[in-house]
Amino acid sequence: MASSTGNEESVNPVLRISQLDALELNKALEQLVWSQFTSCFHGFKPGVLAHVEPELKALLWLILWRFTIYSKNATVGQAILNIQYKNDLSQTEKYQPLRKHQKLWYLIFTVGGRWLEERCYDLFSNRELQSFCKIKRYITFGAGLIKLCGLLNFLIFLQKGTYATLTERILGIRSVFCKPQGVRQVGFEYMNRELLWHGFAEFLIYLLPLINVQKLKLKVSSWCLPITGLSNSENTLAAHCKECSLCGEWPTMPHTIGCSHVFCYYCIKSNYLFDMYFTCPKCGSEVHNLQPLKYKIEMTELHT
Repeated sequence: MASSTGNEESVNPVLRISQLDALELNKALEQLVWSQFTSCFHGFKPGVLAHVEPELKALLWLILWRFTIYSKNATVGQAILNIQYKNDLSQTEKYQPLRKHQKLWYLIFTVGGRWLEERCYDLFSNRELQSFCKIKRYITFGAGLIKLCGLLNFLIFLQKGTYATLTERILGIRSVFCKPQGVRQVGFEYMNRELLWHGFAEFLIYLLPLINVQKLKLKVSSWCLPITGLSNSENTLAAHCKECSLCGEWPTMPHTIGCSHVFCYYCIKSNYLFDMYFTCPKCGSEVHNLQPLKYKIEMTELHT
């Protein structure tokens, strides 16, 4: 973090979303460090770290604090987003780094607070004495009060855009950009194309489920492969229609729907159950009456 340039120029305020992103990055880093640390003990007896887990976490967070806040005035998430902390208690717009006591209090509020919460829960969870129960109630009440204050601070942060956490507000430290952010130049034509494409994509996503693709496909195939010259008599069915109009194979349990074509029973029944407005792919006739073919079509006719 080069803070020398910040001493010469005015600081730049940080967007709310950038401050929240920095907090999420910090949480992700802590989880990653803890998972890597616990993976070193996979070969040991299960639960070997359970008794000293709060102390180990506090030690890891202490190491992170030493190489982030203490040395660079910024957390890892802030460093990634070109952000650092500024001493907001100083009555100047120039960048002022954090004082030593602010860094120490930051350590106490963050690392010490989480360690105390976890350790007190372990100490008083199995205690049944009246004195321990009172202390536990006081600690629970205090933790709830702190979380309520944190909620109020977050609501104020959403309105004003400063002090994303309660610790920052108490210590008077504010997030600012390390270097001036460059202005993003986005062409109007590019933005217009993106908006049109996203609108068109959302329209297709809304419209496609409403289209009966199978019925449309059958309709198009009936236009491309018209069959004419067939009579409606059942003798003509037995003489000319020796294949299912859907699967193209020899019809199994042949049935008709009222037109001059033959279907397998399972083919026409499954399609009709799927689409009650099913039409014949050959002529476009709707299913009026599903009936078995009265005349028996022998397999020998296939070779005649």
